[in-house]
Amino acid sequence: MKEKTRRDLTLTVLFVIFVAILLQVANVKFDSYQKQVLSLMAIYGIMAVSLNLVNGITGVFSLGHAGFILLGAYTSALLTIPPEQKAMIFIIEPAHPFIANLHTDFFTATIVAGGISALGAFIIGFPVLRLSGDYLAIASLGFSEVLRILALNLQSITNGSLGLKGIPNHTNIWWSWGWLLVTVLFIVSLVKSSYGRALLAIRENPIAAEAMGINVFKHTLLSFVISAFFAGVSGSLYAHWLTTIDPRITTFGPVLTYYVLIMVVLGGLGSVSGSIIGAILFAFLMEWLRMFEQPFTLFGRQYPAIQGMRMLVLSVLFVVTMIVWKRGLFGRAEITWDGIRKLMKKFRRSGSR
Repeated sequence: MKEKTRRDLTLTVLFVIFVAILLQVANVKFDSYQKQVLSLMAIYGIMAVSLNLVNGITGVFSLGHAGFILLGAYTSALLTIPPEQKAMIFIIEPAHPFIANLHTDFFTATIVAGGISALGAFIIGFPVLRLSGDYLAIASLGFSEVLRILALNLQSITNGSLGLKGIPNHTNIWWSWGWLLVTVLFIVSLVKSSYGRALLAIRENPIAAEAMGINVFKHTLLSFVISAFFAGVSGSLYAHWLTTIDPRITTFGPVLTYYVLIMVVLGGLGSVSGSIIGAILFAFLMEWLRMFEQPFTLFGRQYPAIQGMRMLVLSVLFVVTMIVWKRGLFGRAEITWDGIRKLMKKFRRSGSR
């Protein structure tokens, strides 16, 4: 058993090094647009994996993820924008004195952003997680909207509807994929621990888990807080990728939560590797399908640009995927080295026939 663990660990380290080499090649060879898309894939991956911890692994149906991403985005942006820049962007009402003089480096801002989001989840989780099912989903969505409306109206803190502009463009391939690696390592280690097994027991049957001595509320709350921390981290990366943020419904509203939910369901509820694949596919399709919002030729016929066509095509593809793979691409399965070895043996057998 120890030999197998050592072998799998060695293969994982080699795989991480291989991915790092590919990212370095991409960093040198890709143009700025392609590098932006590659960074977005990792940011979406963090959002999806963190939501999957609550929705897929713990079995709690939450729709408030965008609220924690918003908290992380605004917190980190306010910490990294220089004081002189804040004086220029807060036009309608001057920035609060405490906010105006805050400034720190990107890494510290990202950690603080995750901490603020986790604190928000802890405060919100106490009343919300005592509900279940649809009631919990609606309540979490409501709290997310409350945070967005606060961001819209707290003029001296968030700059209201004008948003924050001139955010330093710190997010690059290394920051985004590095944080994705940290997120995956932490959540996979968590799931494989005794605490993770308790979460899986809660997902399968919370009443039976309670009867076995598991404190369902405490475990669910902690899962909610950890998920929010990484959502805040993704919000920080997202803000410094966009460089301009505002509290519009399409930026940090329910639309973003639905996007992340699509990534998780597409990959498979309960599958960490499925969430990453779902996020990468979603980011790729969102960019590739932009061609449908420009004049395009299909089967020799010219079509005009149709606004919103990208989302229509994506929705159709998503519906078809759900019909063919009802539990997503991976279901609850994970990509493991044993699974890869079995798949390779299967291909060898079919090739030798």
